[in-house]
Order: sequence, then structure tokens, then C-alpha cells
Amino acid sequence: MKGVLALLLLAGAFTAGYFFRGAGAAKPERKVLYWVDPMHPSYRSDRPGMAPDCGMPLEPVYANGAAPAERRVLYYYDPEQPGYRSENPGFNPETGNELAAHHEGDPPPGALSVPRRKQQLIGVTYGTVEITPVARTIRAVGRVAADETRIHHVHAKIEGWIEDVAVGFVGQQVRKGELLFRLYSPDLLAAQQEYLLALRARDELARARREDTRRHAAALVEAARRKLALWDLTPEQIAELERTRQARRTLDFYSPAQGHVTQRNVFPHHQVKPETELYTIVDYSRVWVLADVYEADIPAVGVGMAATVHLPYAPGGSFPSRVSYVQPELDGATRTLKIRLELANPRLTLKPEMYVEVDLRVTGAPRLTAPAEAVLDAGHTHTVFVDRGEGYFEPRTVEVGERVGGRIVILHGLRPGERVVTSGNFLLDAESKLKSAAGAMSPAEASASGAGSPPHRHDHD
Repeated sequence: MKGVLALLLLAGAFTAGYFFRGAGAAKPERKVLYWVDPMHPSYRSDRPGMAPDCGMPLEPVYANGAAPAERRVLYYYDPEQPGYRSENPGFNPETGNELAAHHEGDPPPGALSVPRRKQQLIGVTYGTVEITPVARTIRAVGRVAADETRIHHVHAKIEGWIEDVAVGFVGQQVRKGELLFRLYSPDLLAAQQEYLLALRARDELARARREDTRRHAAALVEAARRKLALWDLTPEQIAELERTRQARRTLDFYSPAQGHVTQRNVFPHHQVKPETELYTIVDYSRVWVLADVYEADIPAVGVGMAATVHLPYAPGGSFPSRVSYVQPELDGATRTLKIRLELANPRLTLKPEMYVEVDLRVTGAPRLTAPAEAVLDAGHTHTVFVDRGEGYFEPRTVEVGERVGGRIVILHGLRPGERVVTSGNFLLDAESKLKSAAGAMSPAEASASGAGSPPHRHDHD
């Protein structure tokens, strides 16, 4: 009897062990409902693959409620304006967009993932955001002109006739005090005789008893001398007349300045009047340069700015100068503003109507700048791709200022030391917009367009 009972217990244990082993081997299979983007849980797909907006693998959501492990939310941001962040969920008051959650371990909001090999294929290069001196050169075309303060017009203040001509052609160079012509004038001859009579009367009345008589004689001499001086007789000519006591029929007229004769209306036996312009003498030892500055460069130009004038056909021929005048009126036809520079011209190298090149040096305080090729200009917005490491590139909207050589001033949006893409950014921008458009599609639209299907596999270095 005991042997039969033991046999029955052994058979039951074997049967129970077989049953439990079978139950353990046949685990129930979990059903996948859909796949989600771990960075953007609102995106769903009915098949596995890669997220179209960030390139991360989709994770399954099961029917029994199992889902990807939840990660800590660091902050919330506007997907269209990643720069806007908030500690709480809600909406961006500026755009009205619903804020998305940024979890711990997520790449930067809106970042684009590009494998290293693909970066090499599209030729991605980098530059650095730095604080640099804002110095640039404005180039303008100028024209040499005579210094208007060194133009001298020669007139005779009395009527008369030309007797002799010493300077007889246009272009002749004259020195200050050099004889120009001799003039016969009855009025000038009479004025000399009046001066001689006043001198004789003063000498005769020098021993007069009455003091007022002597003062009156001296006053007549002074009045006659001043009349001659006002008619452009030199002190030397008046002194010679007083010494010789003989009036001269003709008087010499001298050049009031050095320079070149640019106009001549003096001919022998020619009658002249006070309104007749006899000579025009221009001193070219100092000249003006009139340059045209484009409208966009006007705010940077001012009086006192350092400049350099170059002769395009004479290598090495440069003349330092400064801006001496800025015209207050813009030329409506050319949209340029004229500025004036003054240059010393002792060797007469610069001649009127010559064309020259003008370099205006603009200097300013150090400012934050980035390579100009890093900024994508879309008209109303400017975008820069910032390297965030590990193959991620963050498109960032920036506010730019003036261009300084090969760099551009950054007013807002970047920090010193950040690395930005300088080549290949057009392709990055196209891919970023494509993925943003795919991310805005509904799951059904994304599935129909193939956005949720696994993309071509890239090899990572």
C-alpha cells in the first residue's frame, strides 16, 4: 500500500512540474499600438523608423500600457522660436504656439542631426563668434579739383589802358609779387600829383605857428597816401614816389599770389575798367578731392575721418588726407553724397580733373561678430547654424548689424566662443525646413508620405 502511494505522489509532482515549465515558456506576446518620437511624443507612426524632425529612433507604445521610460522635463520651449523658454507648460504669448517639453538628455530644441560622413559630403566648415574691432574701409571714386580758397582774380580798381604785358599766356606760372602788366590811367596820374602837392604843402607849413595848420597839412598827406594804397599801389611804389617827387605815367601791377594763370584778358593798348577780370591765378600747391560716397555708407562718414587717396595708374602713389567737409545734400540722380578732402600737392602731381580712388578708414569699439558667410539672409530673418556637438546643429535666428570686411556684427542671438557653420549651411537649412514640414504633418499624412518609414541607413564614424 505504501508503495502505491509513493508512486502516485511521484507522478503528480512530475505532472505539476511539466505544467509549470510549459506555462513559463509560453510568455504572452505584447501588442505594439504605435511608435512615438521620444523628443516629441505628439508625433506617432504606425510603423518603426526614424523621427522626421530630429532623426531619433521611434520607440514603441504597447497595448498593456507600457511606454518608454519617462525622463525629467528641463523646460518648455516654442518649436517655432526655440529661443523662447518657460519653466511651465503653456503657450508662447508672442506667437500663440503651444510649448513643447525638453527632456533631460534631449538635443537642443530644433537641432538637426547630421552624421559626420554626411557633413564631409556636403562640405561643412566652421567659424567662431568673436569680439573683434569694428574697422572697415569705405572705397569711393574722387575727382581732383582746385582749392577754391586759392583762386585769385586780378582787377584794376581804376579805368585805364594797358601799356605793357609781362604775363602773356594762359598756363604760365607766376610768383607772388611778379610783374603782370603796366597801366596808364589819367585818374591814377592825377592821384599821384595830389600826393606830391600834399607833400609840398606839408613841408612848407612845417614851420607854421599854428598847430592846427600843421595837423591839417599832415592829414592831407595821409589822405592822398591812402587813396593811392586803395588803388593797389604798393608801399614800395608810394615810398619811391615820395622819394623822387615825380609822378609816373604808367604804374606796374604785380601778382597777388603764386600759381598758374587760368584766365587772361590783358592785351597791349586794351582799355580796362574796374569790372574787367584781367587774370585768374590758381595755386595748385594744395588741392581738393571731391569724392562720391554711396547712401548706405553715409552714416559712417564724418568730418575729420582719416582717408588715403590713390592714383589708380601710379602704383604706390598714395596721399594721406582727412575729410574736411561733408555736403549736406544728396545727389538724387546717383544716390551719392559728395565729401571733400584737402591734400598738399607741392610737386603738382595731382592735377585738376584727375580721377582718384579714396579709401576711408572706419574704426569703432570692439563688437561681437561672426563670419559673414555663416549668416543666411532670408530678407526679414537671418539664420545661423550653431554646432552643438555630437553631430547636432541648432538653427538660430539672429539680429545682425553692419558688415565689417569678411565679418558681420551680431546684435542678438549668439555668444562669444560659439562655433557656427560657414559652408554647407544652405543644405542644412533645406534639410531643417524639410524635417520641420514633415514634423508638422499628422501621423496619417506622415505615414502616407513615408516620413515614418526607416530612412536610408548612414554609417557613423
